[in-house]
Amino acid sequence: MFAHEKLNGLDRSQVMGAIEPVLRAHNVEGVELVWRTDSRGWLLYITIELPNRSRPGEGVTLDLCSEISRDLSAALDVADAIPVAYRLEIGSPGLDRALYTPADYHRFRGQLAKFKLKHPMNGQFVVQGVLFGVDDAGRVVLSTDQGEISIESTEVDSARLVLDVKTVGFGGSKKGSGRKRARAMGRR
Repeated sequence: MFAHEKLNGLDRSQVMGAIEPVLRAHNVEGVELVWRTDSRGWLLYITIELPNRSRPGEGVTLDLCSEISRDLSAALDVADAIPVAYRLEIGSPGLDRALYTPADYHRFRGQLAKFKLKHPMNGQFVVQGVLFGVDDAGRVVLSTDQGEISIESTEVDSARLVLDVKTVGFGGSKKGSGRKRARAMGRR
């Protein structure tokens, strides 16, 4: 259900048994599910998005995140899925959403993306261009300043969308265009 999961130390089936029905009830898809610590203690971090939207974060509002946070908190309490005190944070993956799967490459085609590679391509570890999706051989296809390129999926270390101010319609520089997320936090 999630494109990216990191639940080290938790019972995945118990956690997912509490989370999945809540996300289905709110008609959202999970993108990232991460259990980690930070300076304030344990955190269960979940990013969500509405299905079949081609713009990252489209329709994910603070109210929606708050509702899901409230419902998930109750479901996780009932399931007794997390044995320690923790915070729950629900949000959008942001305008610079990470791309994890071939379905992501297909869904966000036509948008600017940046790929960090495991090995250099034409002397570069970072490639940026307009995403065309995935070809029949499973390679990611991009249109770059140097022309169309194909990247073997096994060579992708990480990938994410890049805010293209021309496409979004903002004027001026990219300064201040970093991650803006609808986010709701609950405390347990």
